[in-house]
Amino acid sequence: MSDRTIKLLHHRDFVRFWTADTVSLAGTHVTTLALQAVAILTLGASLTETGTLAASRWLPYLLFGLVAGVLVDRRRRLPVLIGADFARAAVLALIPLAAFTDTLTLPLLFGLVVVFGTLSLFYDAAHQSFLPLIVPTERLTDANARLEQTGSVAQGLGPLVGGALVKLIGGPLAILVDAVSYLISGLVLATLRTREQLPEAPKRDLRAELREGLRWVYGHKVLRPLAIASHAWFLFTAMVTPVFSFLMLNELGFDALDLGITYAVGGVGGVLGASVSSHAGRRFGVGPVIVAARWLTPVAYALVPFATSSATGFTLLCAAQFLFWLSATLDSAVEMGYRQTITPARLLGRSFATMRSVNRASLMVGALVGGVLAEWLGIGTALWIAVVGLVGQAVGMTFSAVRHARL
Repeated sequence: MSDRTIKLLHHRDFVRFWTADTVSLAGTHVTTLALQAVAILTLGASLTETGTLAASRWLPYLLFGLVAGVLVDRRRRLPVLIGADFARAAVLALIPLAAFTDTLTLPLLFGLVVVFGTLSLFYDAAHQSFLPLIVPTERLTDANARLEQTGSVAQGLGPLVGGALVKLIGGPLAILVDAVSYLISGLVLATLRTREQLPEAPKRDLRAELREGLRWVYGHKVLRPLAIASHAWFLFTAMVTPVFSFLMLNELGFDALDLGITYAVGGVGGVLGASVSSHAGRRFGVGPVIVAARWLTPVAYALVPFATSSATGFTLLCAAQFLFWLSATLDSAVEMGYRQTITPARLLGRSFATMRSVNRASLMVGALVGGVLAEWLGIGTALWIAVVGLVGQAVGMTFSAVRHARL
């Protein structure tokens, strides 16, 4: 264990925050796979409906994302985190309840996922702006790297466990596991002792506060190109997600456990990326690391169209997930640390909500477009369109001010 990690462990509230985050993320990745399995295998969802399900989770970010940032900046973040966790546990518990009473339908599933996404929106806005309150500025990149590492482990083990649970007990009961994980996360967060102060003399002018957050993100010479390229990255990666699941479960004949294995291999790549992210950022600079990671994503997804139902095809699918999550976590920790370091505390909630809301809106649009294009033009064509788009965002990052970013 490095000295930097040991110093982080001296911050008790960070350790509890880290624990809660890991538990809830593990459950989240169980549900990500279980929801897809319930929709495709239990309710018979088509490609377009599979894309709609993925989009449903991100719709609230499009509708309420900017407002959520303003509201979070007006109040203490910890109560928001705890309340959102408890509420998400209750919402997810309704899915197995509906399944066991034979009332679960695709529209109901979409609606519950929208409510879940709304709660997650407020949680996410508070989560990213709460970390700087419990970790010194000089430790932020390392703290984000640790969160990414355990998040990657959760991303790897969660779908693997989810695939096994779906196979053994079915999708609805697998989703109940995530409900329990949010309950545990909320209880752990309730033990934090960090004292927060309400923002001084809030303006209570919604439009002015929204404009201030937007100006910061889209007026900054580095944040602006970073934000625009990130929106494109989320759009085109989201085109792949529902298509990838449908390709494996319907077209290639793999089962939910096989799908979980590919995500588990992706988790290994994520752990590797998060492990080297902060060191790479110090060694090469934030900008070059972000740019390199953005080029790695299209390389990863270019492997998917070549997959078949053979062992070689399955290996390609695993390699695609490995490289994708390697790229995502290599980028994430240094990018998050950079944004948390340069953003004034009073703008943290709005800054992160602005970026995240548009990114998640891009996820929603991408998931819908990916499903529709795959159904109209074929899965291979839809995948190649996404790869070309990812190459475009990487080119844009390469020639922007982001490449010069330093902490």
